[in-house]
Amino acid sequence: MDWLTTGVLMGIGGTLAMDIWALLLRQLVGMPLPNWGNVGRWSVQATKGQVFNDDISAVAPVTGETSIGWAVHYGVGIIYGVLFLVIFGPDWLVNAAFLPIWIFSILTIAAGWFLLQPGMGLGWAASKTDTPWRARIMGLIAHTVFALGMWGVALLVAA
Repeated sequence: MDWLTTGVLMGIGGTLAMDIWALLLRQLVGMPLPNWGNVGRWSVQATKGQVFNDDISAVAPVTGETSIGWAVHYGVGIIYGVLFLVIFGPDWLVNAAFLPIWIFSILTIAAGWFLLQPGMGLGWAASKTDTPWRARIMGLIAHTVFALGMWGVALLVAA
């Protein structure tokens, strides 16, 4: 399998792992699922030049926003999977060490903290939420799960 296809599959696997993690948290501790409609609404607004909003839920709904949000969610995961292999090279797949992919995945949270969250009105790194440190810790855990999902796919491909 070529490295580009592997990167795409890694991104899908990592994103799927995050989604399964979110479902587990909902079942085990009642944590609400991510609102992909708001992400879709924000994405449409961003393409129109309105990157930062005071409250994305106060912005007029967009047709298909939930589907758009899901597509953005998986699209970003795929980009990260491919980008990881661009940075570390396809040779990483030979040994597929966890540490590099984990560090990379933790660094990707910067896009959420410094673009998506303030863009939706949640503040830098969720600073305008009721429990910013909880949101940050849960984000770091989710990105660790993302790393585990990408790593698992890499190991399967290498096998």
